[in-house]
Amino acid sequence: MEFDPADADLSLASLFAGWALADELQARLAADGFGDARFADGVVFQHLVGGPVTISVLAERLGVTQQAASKSVADLEKRGYLAREADPADARARNVVLTQRGQAVIAAARKHRAAVERQLRKALGADRVEAARVLLVEVIDHLGASPSLRTRMVRPPR
Repeated sequence: MEFDPADADLSLASLFAGWALADELQARLAADGFGDARFADGVVFQHLVGGPVTISVLAERLGVTQQAASKSVADLEKRGYLAREADPADARARNVVLTQRGQAVIAAARKHRAAVERQLRKALGADRVEAARVLLVEVIDHLGASPSLRTRMVRPPR
């Protein structure tokens, strides 16, 4: 049975729009040589843009076990986005850091998100796109999700 996107309620329309935007971003990142980057990698990256953290801190911020955080870090290390380095303040501890490749994929994602937004503004009208952006930010505020965004503690829905 077909589903007409015009029949979507606000929740589904915003979700599907987000997925379409994410798919476009993933395609652009792949064209830049980041074909192995995944949408979910950003959940980890958000905790490292401010600087290195230990696995235990990362696990706490992600709301997962240290084992789960270590598994995510190991996967991102294999793909060249993260590295572990000795903590200068504690020789026993190891910090997780973004590599040059990790920093590059974040920069590329930011560049592409801005480009997609410019294209949407041109195609759909700057006022309409801005009104949609403002409305979605107001929905985020109204539903109480702003604090997690401000503190870079975004988690996928449960």
